[in-house]
Amino acid sequence: MSKGSIIHTVVRILFGVIFMAHGIAKLQMGLSNVAGWFNSIGIPGQLGYVVAFLELIGGVLLIAGLATRYISIAYILLMAGAIISTKLPLGLLGDGKAPGFELELAYMLIALFLTVEPKKGWGLDRLFGRTANPTN
Repeated sequence: MSKGSIIHTVVRILFGVIFMAHGIAKLQMGLSNVAGWFNSIGIPGQLGYVVAFLELIGGVLLIAGLATRYISIAYILLMAGAIISTKLPLGLLGDGKAPGFELELAYMLIALFLTVEPKKGWGLDRLFGRTANPTN
């Protein structure tokens, strides 16, 4: 396994763990509370359920290395939505009371990295297609 494959795999797994943890946290706080918070900021509450399950199930899939490109694209859209709907007025670094959107940009960059070459690392995605260089 090349260094590139190891790094790619580690990034994918840790990114999956981060999102899985976010999904678990939403389940623990109660999906009705998540929906209520979404409603309080002007976003349909039902979207809170979608976000929670996308984070949880998507995180598990990333850890396994399955559907990496599709989950990563969904996370790019999710982070763009978070920036536009809640973080943009706070600026990149925040307003001193709440954080800005720098973390969401970092998550988007990681998701973009995983979108470009989802089969480069070691995971189930490699079983479903050929890579340009199987040693990567």
